[in-house]
Amino acid sequence: MLTDEMKMQRKTMCAELLKHYEEEGEEFIQQIVTGDESWVHPYDPESKRQSMEYRHKSSPPRKFKVVASSRKVMLTIFWDSGGIVHIEFLKQRNTVYSEPYISMLRKLSVRLRRLRPTKHAILHHNNTRQHTSRQTE
Repeated sequence: MLTDEMKMQRKTMCAELLKHYEEEGEEFIQQIVTGDESWVHPYDPESKRQSMEYRHKSSPPRKFKVVASSRKVMLTIFWDSGGIVHIEFLKQRNTVYSEPYISMLRKLSVRLRRLRPTKHAILHHNNTRQHTSRQTE
C-alpha cells in the first residue's frame, strides 16, 4: 500500500519527467531504458538423445512436442525505444538480492556504452528491494 509520502514522490517524479519531455522531446524518450522481471518456464524442445541422432539432409523435419520445464527461472529484460538492450536469466535456486542486480546493471552499462556511446541512459525500473538498496544507489 502506498503511503502519502510515496504518492507525493511519484507525483514529483512524474512532473519532472514530463518537464524533461516537454523541453527535450523525442531525444528524452530515446534516453529511457526500461527493465522488468518475470518468472518463466525454460523449454526443452528435444531430449539430448534426440538432438544427437544422425539425420540425413533429405530427411523430413522432425516434429516434437514442446514440454515446459518443471522449474521456473527469473528473466530480467531491459529495452529502450529501439528494442531489447539486455536479457539475463537468474540461475535456478538463486534468490534476487542486491549483488546479482548490481552485476546485471554493470553488464547493462557496458552494453549501453557499446550500443550508444554518446547517449546518456535514464533507467526506469520498479522499486523492489534489490533495486532500491543502498548498494544499488
